[in-house]
Amino acid sequence: MKIAVIDGQGGGIGRLIIEKLRKEFGQEVYIIGVGTNAVATSVMLKAGANDGASGENSVVWCASRVDMIAGSVAVIVANSYAGELTPRMAEAVASSPAMKILIPMNRCNIEISSSQDEPLPLQVDQLVARVRAHCQMCQDADR
Repeated sequence: MKIAVIDGQGGGIGRLIIEKLRKEFGQEVYIIGVGTNAVATSVMLKAGANDGASGENSVVWCASRVDMIAGSVAVIVANSYAGELTPRMAEAVASSPAMKILIPMNRCNIEISSSQDEPLPLQVDQLVARVRAHCQMCQDADR
């Protein structure tokens, strides 16, 4: 399973997601830390990503070449991350055939009405549980 974790600004959300995915899956999954900038990518690499890439073209290229995309809902919102996530990036992620498991962070002026406003670590735990469930479903389908 190849997972792209996409983040921007300081990479803190991506770092937390990668750390928890590594704890849950070890080396079972291949994680690419894709940052809207080099700082975010560097932080995700230090957190345990197998590979890293930065910038608009990296987001666009990776989005269509992974099995799953993880991050906050901001990765499908043009001009989020204080303008770092371009409309082209948002379109590539939203249009990707990859399963997208996104944390409903209400920071980009979008509130997801069915989400609970919980602390970030709890939301990341829920994301990791959904990744696990999806991986299991894919493995069961392959049998």
